[in-house]
Amino acid sequence: MELNSYIDHTNLRATATLEDIKKLCEEAQRYHFASVCVHPYYVKVAKELLKNSNVQVGTVVGFPLGATTSEVKAFEAINAVENGADEIDMVINLGALKNKDYDYVKEEIEEIRDSIDGKVLKVIIETCYLTEEEIIKMTEICNETFVNFIKTSTGFGTRGALVEDIELIAKHKNEILEIKASGGIRDIDTVEAMIEAGATRIGTSHGSQLMQKNDNCECHHE
Repeated sequence: MELNSYIDHTNLRATATLEDIKKLCEEAQRYHFASVCVHPYYVKVAKELLKNSNVQVGTVVGFPLGATTSEVKAFEAINAVENGADEIDMVINLGALKNKDYDYVKEEIEEIRDSIDGKVLKVIIETCYLTEEEIIKMTEICNETFVNFIKTSTGFGTRGALVEDIELIAKHKNEILEIKASGGIRDIDTVEAMIEAGATRIGTSHGSQLMQKNDNCECHHE
């Protein structure tokens, strides 16, 4: 398993400094991770730091609560792309989902999708707050909106991803939709379980530690 190709190397801490982001990007280049995921404030600097690599720059929209309006999220997404973001991880409006206002949830996703000029869109559904029925409904909406990924968690909820979440999503997704597992993923066994269940991306702030512990990986040399 080429573990590095699954990893979105992440630093979304509130106190992340420029030095932290430089370290994140250096590690992402060293291990050839799929992407880094940083706050919008750091998109420009991450893009510059990674300009000579194949590592994508991802950022977050409506983060972490998802309760801003669609117009605000669209502005955030457009601004992020203008600043160099390759991938957008947007948080759904959880209140709208709980209200069963599925049209709003779907239309918001479509608005973000259509605003980012074909960049990768990942839809964060925050599974810790959802019932099985709501997870299935969000999987169906992601199928219908042709987004790239459905993502389990922000990392700021009451828990992160569970293997059961991934299995449930995998059971109801179409062939196009991919799954990003994120939140609380810190060890190889968990990563392997998530991938086995159907995840094709792993969001983690522990990417370097995972690579060091992955004895079978030969991709940690430049």
